[in-house]
Amino acid sequence: MSIDDDIAKPATGSDFARLSRRITEAGLMARRPGYYTARVAIVAGLYLGGIAAFFALGDSWAQLGLAAFFAVLFGQVALLSHDLAHRQVFRTRRPAEIAGMLAGNLGVGMSYGWWMDKHTRHHANPNHEDLDPDVDPDILVWSQKQAKASKGLPRFIGRWQAFLFFPLLTLEGLNLHFSGVRAVVKGNLRHRGLEAALLCTHFAAYLAVLFLVLPPEKALLFLIVHQGLWGVYMGSIFAPNHKGMPILTGDDRPDFLRKQVLTSRNVLGGPVVDVALGGLNYQIEHHLFPSMPSPHLRRAQPIVRDYCAEIGVPYCETGLIDSYAQALRSLHHAGAPIREG
Repeated sequence: MSIDDDIAKPATGSDFARLSRRITEAGLMARRPGYYTARVAIVAGLYLGGIAAFFALGDSWAQLGLAAFFAVLFGQVALLSHDLAHRQVFRTRRPAEIAGMLAGNLGVGMSYGWWMDKHTRHHANPNHEDLDPDVDPDILVWSQKQAKASKGLPRFIGRWQAFLFFPLLTLEGLNLHFSGVRAVVKGNLRHRGLEAALLCTHFAAYLAVLFLVLPPEKALLFLIVHQGLWGVYMGSIFAPNHKGMPILTGDDRPDFLRKQVLTSRNVLGGPVVDVALGGLNYQIEHHLFPSMPSPHLRRAQPIVRDYCAEIGVPYCETGLIDSYAQALRSLHHAGAPIREG
């Protein structure tokens, strides 16, 4: 089952159905095998080249620069796994799952099955306080209602969470590893044995190479820099998309198009932003058409924006820096009840 299989399809004749026809007629749902072949080849080549450079550098402080390089590269591998999960690359489930596990589990040590389940629930109900796992108050609080009910760590952090947000992202890489391992241990994954084997292979190879090539203190510092920057990069990719946008609660059930558009934010920018954010800067278009290949999202953007203006649906887009500022202001506002005692 793909992520899109779990999202309810809107009724024929709905606002979304009319938009969908325009997108389909523009040819934007067609697969892009050439693009993804080139993208995989580039990412795989950089990955192998980075490993070769690591061995060539040996016991050198220059390895810390390579740690930063691998932080970005891990983010790009994770973005490929994301596109695979959405069936943007392969039309059928089996090749998508195999490639997704090779990229996610083996490539970066992140469980493909765990992440796919979580992301499916997010896409079905984005920014819904009760249904979207991305706004669970496990560490941060995302609304004043959550702040008022918070206890323990979320209450302790929530007071100044806007200032702590980016420092906390340095732990996100470790959190992705831990969450995947926990899912394997719980045994609720579709391919538990294969995922476990691939995760173990990744962690064993990663640590073995680090501590065989580098002395313990440099190996540990490489790990801290790499995992910390990877976490910041991953959080920086996803934070602009929904944080600071309206949060749905209770029985809030807008139709499919409005649910996806009103809770999402696009990030303006050129090719550099497109590559850095993996096309997820076109978050509105991605949420409306999750299986659309990422290179088509830019072309879909004016069609969706114009259609939203036509039917009177607000369409949010802003620059990268302002998107972070909006997210941080929202976090600070959410934590107000804790600060006020």
